[in-house]
Amino acid sequence: MTALNVAQKILLANAAGGLKQLPAAGQPLEIQFTHTLYQDATGTAAALAFEKMGVDRVKTTSVIVVDHKTLQVGFIDADDHRYLESFSKKYGCWFSRSGNGICHSVFLQDFAAPGKSVIGSDSHTTNAGGMGMLAMGAGGTDVSFAMAGTSYKMEMPEVVQVNLTGALHPGVLAKDVILNVLKVIGIKGNKGICVEYTGPGLKSLNVSDRATICNMGTEGGVAFSIFPSDEITQAYLTGRNRAKDYQPLAADAGATYSRTIAINLSELEPTIALYPRLKGMDKVKDHAGMEIDSVFIGSCTNANYENLARVGELLRGRKVVVDTAIAPGSAAIARQLAAAGYMEIFYAAGVRIMENACSACIGQGFSPSSNGVMLSTSNRNFEGRSGTETAAVHLCSPATCAASAVTGKLTDPRDLFGDNTELAFKLVPPVVDMASYTAPLPPEEAAKVKMHYGPGIAPLPNLDPLPPKLSGEILLKLGNEITTDHIQPAGKYLALRSNADEYAKQATFVQVDKTFSSRAAAVRDAGKHGFIVAGDGYGMGSSREHAGLCPRILGIRAIVAKGFERIHLANLANFGIVAFTFENPADLDTLNQGDAAALDTSSIESGAAKLVVGGREISLKLAQGKEDIPMIRAGGALSLFASQMKA
Repeated sequence: MTALNVAQKILLANAAGGLKQLPAAGQPLEIQFTHTLYQDATGTAAALAFEKMGVDRVKTTSVIVVDHKTLQVGFIDADDHRYLESFSKKYGCWFSRSGNGICHSVFLQDFAAPGKSVIGSDSHTTNAGGMGMLAMGAGGTDVSFAMAGTSYKMEMPEVVQVNLTGALHPGVLAKDVILNVLKVIGIKGNKGICVEYTGPGLKSLNVSDRATICNMGTEGGVAFSIFPSDEITQAYLTGRNRAKDYQPLAADAGATYSRTIAINLSELEPTIALYPRLKGMDKVKDHAGMEIDSVFIGSCTNANYENLARVGELLRGRKVVVDTAIAPGSAAIARQLAAAGYMEIFYAAGVRIMENACSACIGQGFSPSSNGVMLSTSNRNFEGRSGTETAAVHLCSPATCAASAVTGKLTDPRDLFGDNTELAFKLVPPVVDMASYTAPLPPEEAAKVKMHYGPGIAPLPNLDPLPPKLSGEILLKLGNEITTDHIQPAGKYLALRSNADEYAKQATFVQVDKTFSSRAAAVRDAGKHGFIVAGDGYGMGSSREHAGLCPRILGIRAIVAKGFERIHLANLANFGIVAFTFENPADLDTLNQGDAAALDTSSIESGAAKLVVGGREISLKLAQGKEDIPMIRAGGALSLFASQMKA
């Protein structure tokens, strides 16, 4: 029998149809997910899609969490939450209300299980890989189909090994580990790979550390990251009264990998990812003394008990000198911190305690000042993501953030230790409170539930089929690394996500070109089609499917780029947008915004097409899989599903 690594074992265990042998890397693979996860920013549209399918009850262990739109300024967010709660009751989901915690935090502590699988409508669903779980982010429509029992189509990834040796020194945390991994693999160009962590260094990383590392693997564009399930995993689950969920998961002797990256934990130092878009992963000491204006310690990446307890030890007997906020990852974590006395330390230090939610990570409160400099423990620092377009947000560990909050400038946390060689923190039992969730109702009770639709919720639009010939103009010419925040920003626009038409009108590419929506709508209304051309890394960032849906609403039918990111490419197909790459990447330089363009889509099954611009033919290659073509031709996933139901 072939020796398998952990990633291969978990893919095989969760493959659809009782698969006995995995395909070669790059070949089609279908996964039957055991768990699904919605959050409220992407969940409303995804739930509307599920309702459109006509399925009476979810087929997975499904969890819906309110964590993004918790400020609830005006009625829209609260109405969305009521809708999601009624949806949960009617269709058999677990529901976590506002304040209970961030989706990835609560999922890890109360639902994640080694050997199982989860697909979530948030790109950082990869967090659960720290539990030895196959955990992937995807667009909400893909998650809804998985909830309905449909298998998820992907390509068999290559497995890259990160072999960890040594142990972290005090002041060096898991965030520093993943930043150094990203320094090696880069933040793009990793489509078609997953990362598996191995080696003796694993013993020094608890489950929360492992989750942090898997969480930010997403920033490298990998499909998922995974740790083995061992005695550390078992201890975590036992502590949360979930010992029955434990199963060991380890690589076979002789298991192979496509390549190996060696990381000696003992050699790592506190690290900072500079603004914007993780511009560089440098040693903190190389930028020590940088003046800062504010510090945010939270997000699904770093708001676990162990990290925040260490922050408490650093702040004990000290005062912060810049505006500093802490947002625990969940109510359970906040209660554990309170029991250990750390909440009192935070308050005494002058720290602002925020709700157990995403908050400043996504620009939902605690935005920095104009031209301000913020240190954050979040996972992303895209332009404008903080809610302040002119602010710079640098990413670093909770220990670095705490030390810098005390000094008012970027500070290596080891400089606060003096002769202390330990950063020990107080251990108290975790808080387990399953009563904080609304559990799935029995089918007979669920059938009586009346759905709540607020006035801000609009049905998903019906999307028409792809015409055999597209004719219009290039509405935008873009460079490299266009993120989903560029395409469909969050922050103050989050409330619009339950009304895709309005979201498209007000926010699409607003940070790039404020005239885009009106220009695109004019071309659409004239019966023409819009094109976008771009560089490499198009669609980096979150799983938000509105970055595919909203341009589609505005008449975009084709996007040509040097390269696309995995989740966004799938989202484009889900809404009937055909995506191509340039056969000759230099052709992008010859194109301009406003150029008349035409494209014959009648034979894209060949995997090639010609973009006609100014009488010239530019050779293109289909970026999506040929299996996506029926969906694209139908106008998207839901349009294809509807046609199949009628047949």
